[in-house]
Order: sequence, then C-alpha cells, then structure tokens
Amino acid sequence: MKPLPHDIMILGVGMTPVGEHWDRSLRDLALEAILEARRCAPTLEPEALYVANMLAGSLSGQAHLAALIADFAALQGVEAVTVEGAGASGGLAFRQALLALASGQIDIALVVGVEKCSERVTAELEAALATSSDADYEAVHGLTNAAQAALIMQRYLMEYDAPPDALAGFPVTAHANGAHNPFAMFQRALAPERYAKAGMISAPLNMYDAAPLGDGAAALLLARSDAVAEEFTMPRVRVRASAAATDTLALHDRKEPLVFHAATRATTFALQQAELTPADIDFFELHDRFSIYAALSLEAGGFTPHGAGWKSTADGVLPFCTMGGSKARGDTGGATGLYQLVEATLQLQGLAGGAQVKDAKIGMTQCLGGAATTAVTHILERI
Repeated sequence: MKPLPHDIMILGVGMTPVGEHWDRSLRDLALEAILEARRCAPTLEPEALYVANMLAGSLSGQAHLAALIADFAALQGVEAVTVEGAGASGGLAFRQALLALASGQIDIALVVGVEKCSERVTAELEAALATSSDADYEAVHGLTNAAQAALIMQRYLMEYDAPPDALAGFPVTAHANGAHNPFAMFQRALAPERYAKAGMISAPLNMYDAAPLGDGAAALLLARSDAVAEEFTMPRVRVRASAAATDTLALHDRKEPLVFHAATRATTFALQQAELTPADIDFFELHDRFSIYAALSLEAGGFTPHGAGWKSTADGVLPFCTMGGSKARGDTGGATGLYQLVEATLQLQGLAGGAQVKDAKIGMTQCLGGAATTAVTHILERI
C-alpha cells in the first residue's frame, strides 16, 4: 500500500447531537455540521463536497442528496458526490476526498455524513436496513441485521466456549465513555447487572448488544498542507493512512464466518501505509453496531487473537469507542464513519473532555458496511 503523496490535514470538524430529530430535515442537520467544521477555517472555500448517506432514498424519498446539500450550504457550483456503502459510507466518502486531494486535482474538500433514521416506523426502517444484505438470498427470507448478528454471536459463543455474558464488556465500556460525550444519545453508565437482565432481541443478542439508531450529521474540512498558508489556532491532525476492502455480501458464502476478512485487509493495508504496528495505535474507534462486531473487529485488527476478542475489555488491550461508539452515541448509518473521524480528531486535539485518552497521538477508525462486507480504516496523527 503506497503512502499518501501529500500531507492531508483535518482543519475543522463538526457534528450534531445524535437523537430523534423529528423537527429537522436531512439538509438542516448537514448544514449544522458543515458550518461548525468550517468555523475554524472560514476563508477556505471547498472545491468538492462528498456526502455519505445510506437511507435517504428509502426513508426520506430523497436522491441527488449531494447537490441538495451543496445548494443548501451555499456551495453552489462545486463538484458534489453522494457515496453509499451501507454503514461504511462515511469512511468511503472520507477516502474519496483523500484520493481527490492526493491526486492534486483539488486542494480543499468538505466531507459530510448525514442520516435520518426516525423518518419511518420500525418495520419500514428494518426493511431499509436489510438492503445492506444480499437481497436475493438473505433479505428475501426476512433476515434482519440484528438476526444475522445474533447468528454470528451464537456461533462465536459456541465455537470459543464463551459464557453467555462474554460480550457484556463492550456495551458497558461504551456507555461509560458515552457518559462524557455531550453529543451522545445515552450519557449514562450501564451496570453489568442491567446487561444480564436485558430482554432479548434475537437470542443470544439482547437489547444492550445492539446500538440504537439515530439521526445526525458529522463533517470534516480537509486540505493539502502545501495548499494552505493560513495559521490555525487548533492543533493540526494529519491523515496518515487510508484503506478499504470488501468481503462477500452473503454471510453463507464465507469460509470463516467468524473472521472479518475485509476488516483485516483494510487494517493491514492502513498499518503498512503508515509504517506502524497495532502496538503503535493509542486508541481505536471501532464500529460496534452490535457487540459481536466489536469483538471481531479487535481480532481482525490484530489487537487480540481470534476467539479472544471478548476478553479484551477485561484485559485492557487499548482504549476503544472512546466517546461511546455507536452503542452510546447512537448509530447513524451512513454517517457513522464520519462521527468516528470527528471524535478521533477531537481526541488528538486534546478536546475530548472527560472522555480524553491521555497522551493520544495516533488514532485508528474503522467503519463497517453490513457484517464487515465493506471495511474502511483510517489512521490519524497529531502533529
């Protein structure tokens, strides 16, 4: 994996609180995040806008989203592109911006992810989410995202002889961290005994093993360092590596259903590009849409052996989901990867408040589309 040919800096970030924003539209949420991201560098004019979204067509009846947001954000005339990769949409949009900047075709780019999950009732939402799976062989049989995660979790607990509450540490850790995040849906800790008493969604997956879905938007302003002469007061964060990979869409086509091969490839490529090892990473914003995904992501990244991911919360392998992850912050579908990148940037700038990781210098983010059918990994560094 070749290194990025230019230093690409994150000059501004913005996000909205995650929640059920009944009174706000996609464009309203996106604009709020964009304005905050541009506040630190108001004189810089983006030459391209990349918009991450997964569900607008299904839930809001809105396509051509990038042009809509460019218009509403007073960016008429700029190149504007919508990127969709299920839950990995945010990471993919960020990567497309990086590739455009690295090519030298543009100097300044704006990336925003936005999602409105509260537009429809539960059945319609589940149907929309199921479009991230194989329509002909999975969704057609009524397999929901949660049911699929439950099947993986059941196999994992059996394969590695893990106790029923083996994954409890993931939501407990996420909620403890989310208590310090003013943008999170849930800002209170979760006691292990509450996890043990939780009702089942799809056995053995209980209600605390699944992240709540929410509305929200997150944005980042990026620029090539050699194209920016302005002095900025905020600590600068550099994008050190970017990688993406895919696996089979249908889970039954995988030889090893308990290995997130796309996540392994994306992490391996990113670490090679950055000339780092897992031991060099100070914190990891992983995609904990379901608790089992968190365990498998740690294993895929080489932070823990296969089958031992569930032990990582007790072992303290490394800080993860430092501002609550999807479980406490709320999962925002296609915008999730950008929330992760905003939060990682705040950590590296020393602006994470009570959630701050001490002496954080290098952070990794990874968002997943479906059951790690798509994985996008980024490594950020404070300079």
